[in-house]
Amino acid sequence: MRPLNPTSFQPAFEQDRGSIPVSTASAGSASDFSLREHIVEDLNSDPDGLDSNPRYSVRQFHSEILPDDRAVSVYLPPQYLGQKERRFPVLYLQDGQNLFDGRTSYIAGKTWNANKTADRLAEAGEIEPVILVGIANTGLRRMAEYTPTRDFKMGGGEGRSYARLLVEELKPWIDSSYRTLPEAKNTGMGGSSLGGLISLYVGFAHPEVFGKLAVMSPSLWWDHRSILNAIEHQATKPDLKIWLDMGTAEGAKHLRDTDMLERLLLQRGWRSGMDLAYVTAQGAVHDERAWSERFGDVLRFLFPA
Repeated sequence: MRPLNPTSFQPAFEQDRGSIPVSTASAGSASDFSLREHIVEDLNSDPDGLDSNPRYSVRQFHSEILPDDRAVSVYLPPQYLGQKERRFPVLYLQDGQNLFDGRTSYIAGKTWNANKTADRLAEAGEIEPVILVGIANTGLRRMAEYTPTRDFKMGGGEGRSYARLLVEELKPWIDSSYRTLPEAKNTGMGGSSLGGLISLYVGFAHPEVFGKLAVMSPSLWWDHRSILNAIEHQATKPDLKIWLDMGTAEGAKHLRDTDMLERLLLQRGWRSGMDLAYVTAQGAVHDERAWSERFGDVLRFLFPA
């Protein structure tokens, strides 16, 4: 069902999803000072114990393909340290600063809780234990890197170079640094909003590298829905397992776009419940909380035990 009064969003004009908003109140009052002190204290604390967790690490990654260094966060499953001979599948996720650590997230303290969800499901035997790799966006260049084509009015279109970074630089580094299962059938790519768009593009451009896609609230509207045209005219059906979703409160036109993509995938040979899952999340909006609530189902579909 569709909401009677859906609200729309325009992801292209949102702030960098890695930035941390600060108080807009006027400076000078004691209450304002107290609020700023409280924000700083919260951002310096580590309530989830990530800093002392040996399964979590953050490193700066330098690319020869794109100009900006970016933080790459790696979260290992509980079994990684205890089962020394075992290798694990990998899920690469865009907007990495929003996945684990509330001190770096777009809205302070609001994350996907990706590590907690993955740990809980792996320990319960509901999913195959998976390595999570978060690739932070680079702020002002996020839109350019997360868009596969150049829009006449809005620019962008560096997605091909970003895909090269992932395929030629980042994945080889991860595979050489950790005990991974490197084959495409064990390697996923995902993201939300523009991160969902670029994940969809990278998967179709490089199905020999990424065989599982988490396409959450994707910005399919970009460049007059050019991604749909590209998928429709792809010569062969790539071997991809795809999770696709959209919240019913994200806007009628965005639900229309994901409906169009689902129909297109079914026409191209994907099978609902087999290698395609499409979810319209009732009442869900375009934010980290909504994606956090769906992330468990994403893992269950893409990496079942």
